[in-house]
Amino acid sequence: MSKQAKKGLVPDLRFPNYRKSGEWSAQPLRKACQMKAGTFVQAAEIFDKEAEGLYPCYGGNGLRGFTRSYTHEGTYPLIGRQGAHCGNVVWAEGRFHATEHAVVAAANEGVNTRWLYHVLDHAHLNQYATGQAQPGLSVEGLEKVEIPFTDDQDEQEKIAACLSSLDALLAAERAKLEALREHKKGLMQQLFPAEGAKVPARRFPGFGGEWMEKTMSDLADITTGNKDTQNKVADGSYPFFVRSKTIERINSFSYDGEAILTAGDGVGVGKVFHYINGKFDFHQRVYCIYNFKQGVSGKFVFHFFSEHFDQRVMRMTAKNSVDSVRMPMIAEMPVAIPKDPSEQDAVATCLSSLDERISLQVERVALLEDHKKGLMQGLFPPVN
Repeated sequence: MSKQAKKGLVPDLRFPNYRKSGEWSAQPLRKACQMKAGTFVQAAEIFDKEAEGLYPCYGGNGLRGFTRSYTHEGTYPLIGRQGAHCGNVVWAEGRFHATEHAVVAAANEGVNTRWLYHVLDHAHLNQYATGQAQPGLSVEGLEKVEIPFTDDQDEQEKIAACLSSLDALLAAERAKLEALREHKKGLMQQLFPAEGAKVPARRFPGFGGEWMEKTMSDLADITTGNKDTQNKVADGSYPFFVRSKTIERINSFSYDGEAILTAGDGVGVGKVFHYINGKFDFHQRVYCIYNFKQGVSGKFVFHFFSEHFDQRVMRMTAKNSVDSVRMPMIAEMPVAIPKDPSEQDAVATCLSSLDERISLQVERVALLEDHKKGLMQGLFPPVN
């Protein structure tokens, strides 16, 4: 036990009624709960969608699906013990099935179950995983993990109520974010013509006539970058686009204007898109669509591109799982576009406005997550 643990622990943040209460202590996790792995279930018996007669099924990475059997009934924190996300902690209640890759933590007498969930979440149990190819945690190893512990049940309950109310707020804000994303997805399907159609299902007032079908090369030029990631600097003045969602910085720029950028290979292929109007540079494995022709809105093309890239470009290759894209695939991609530039602008403005709302909601969720992280650091004293 560390010197700090021997002399006692005191949280940085404490509710007024407990500021003169006794110190906490560092205790092995078995002091707070009894842990046991769940029961194996065949993959064929796990269903993707919830339905009557099915119960949530939890595995090493959280919710795995739904199954007809259940192993537990009640409220428990579950710890994923196998896989890349082992150590994750989820809250389960009611009837559910825990697989052999999930550890069910049953609170000992005198321990608030919700408090136990939060202290487990705060413990970052993934750091105790062993194994490289398939990281894992054992019940025996988890039992020895030291946590900050107080046997004051009232204080436990107060902390649990505080953090659980914040969790409820976070869940509501994440639901708003998901609703906005689903709304955008549905709206884009209506604002752009379905494949083979000449007009969209939904149209802004004042516009008529069939849309044109062009190829990407009809609308703009396409090129690749010429710099590697070694050129990036921490405090660069200009954005430097790489293959992932991360945007680095650089001290020079090659282009100044409106452009769409997308990954040429790697995990970002078909999924990562950027729109920019200004000075920038980009990685040698990033494609840049720029120099849009007269009467073409680059922002409209960006929204169409991000909606249809997967379906219309990926099929141009014989590979079932595409991990790279070649310039001709992008150049030959068909694009449905209104003849009237004003209609292009109307569609782009609508979707860009929705993107701004989504970005603000992403920021709100991130701020709440950071707030919770800081709050937990104050409410739970470090054990070493």
